[in-house]
Amino acid sequence: MLRVISDFQTSPKLHQRLGTFRIVPPANRPVSGSLHLWPFRCRLFCYWRIVNTITPRIFVAATHQDDGKTTTSLGLFSALKKRLGRIGYIKPVGQRFIDVEGKLIDEDTVLIDETYGVQTPLEAMSPIAVEPDFTRRYIEKGGSEALITRIRNSFDRAAWEKEFAIIEGTGHAGVGSVFDLSNARVASLLQSKVLIVTKGGIGKPIDEIALNKALFDKEGVEVVGVILNKVLPEKFDYIADFARRGLGRLGIDLLGVLPVDPVLAKPTLQQVCDEISGRFLSGIRNWGRRHIARVIIGAMSSVNLTPQFRPGTLIITPGDREDILRSALAAHSPHEGRPLHVAGFVLSTDHLPSETIIRRLSEAGIPIIASQLDSYTVASRIHSMTVKTVPGDTQKIEAIQSLIDKHVEIDRLLQKIGASVP
Repeated sequence: MLRVISDFQTSPKLHQRLGTFRIVPPANRPVSGSLHLWPFRCRLFCYWRIVNTITPRIFVAATHQDDGKTTTSLGLFSALKKRLGRIGYIKPVGQRFIDVEGKLIDEDTVLIDETYGVQTPLEAMSPIAVEPDFTRRYIEKGGSEALITRIRNSFDRAAWEKEFAIIEGTGHAGVGSVFDLSNARVASLLQSKVLIVTKGGIGKPIDEIALNKALFDKEGVEVVGVILNKVLPEKFDYIADFARRGLGRLGIDLLGVLPVDPVLAKPTLQQVCDEISGRFLSGIRNWGRRHIARVIIGAMSSVNLTPQFRPGTLIITPGDREDILRSALAAHSPHEGRPLHVAGFVLSTDHLPSETIIRRLSEAGIPIIASQLDSYTVASRIHSMTVKTVPGDTQKIEAIQSLIDKHVEIDRLLQKIGASVP
């Protein structure tokens, strides 16, 4: 360990802001002589990789993709911010990304940044995007050292002047092994302890946690705790009790049990539109963020379908069923500009109603999405889609923050990783 002191001439306070670091010499510059005689100044940055080892951190892993890592990270960020102040975030390896000003940025990184305003460059919070051809190119050409350097440098930027850093993994402990950057390896490189998120249960989740722990153990990484996610309310106490006992046999603490929250399972109209490759024919303001509570196929007469016009209902029907669309207009009772019935319509097989019907539905506040797919395929895709929290979805974000506040032992987590508890 090295305390950076008087040799910095450009900023007398720089050593206070950097704190304690591990100095990692590059392979082509072996150390000769005494380390304390090495001429620092700017050459410290030119010739050495500075790896922050002082900022408290936690690596959020999971037993499967979509088990709740981002939900946990989003909620932890809020809870830790209340306790500690400035929080950093990084997702070293991302598999689902979007283009932000010509840069491929992991979509979870964008969610965290837009929710909390992290004040770290996006490319530092999302250094590696696994594009479709990424794995083949790596197997063919290699490049491990460059990727490791990028992750370490990015973490230093993400943790700069932060009181705590959240590192979000991707998938289970072994994901990324094909290009030598498994979650376990990345946690080891960043010297972070691990919190594992898994779906609620007893037998299967604990078996999978044991399997993941074995890989973290191999990399010398400590698993400090587990969060069970999506636990059915009627089984909450039972599962919490036996999971705690079962995990205790592995030497792992149960730090949180999150109950199922129906709000988090509801897709938005925009997410459905994207899933079915549709397009909005009507819909203004923030209608794309409207949540869908239930989906039905309008394969019956308009008389029998009308009782199904309930708040949050998405109706799938061919566009030439104008009788159903007129029934929706008749059943709709506007109040303060908001619809009291149905979340919207998906018009399948690209059959469209008249322009008059489309205009009247828009005026009534009923969104319409047109899709070339048939009704069955539309319903199947909606049923099987993965519902993610998106930036600006305040209802879901507030629900996640509340879940973590109420059901995760934040202070216990901080104690387990050796961080000071305010």
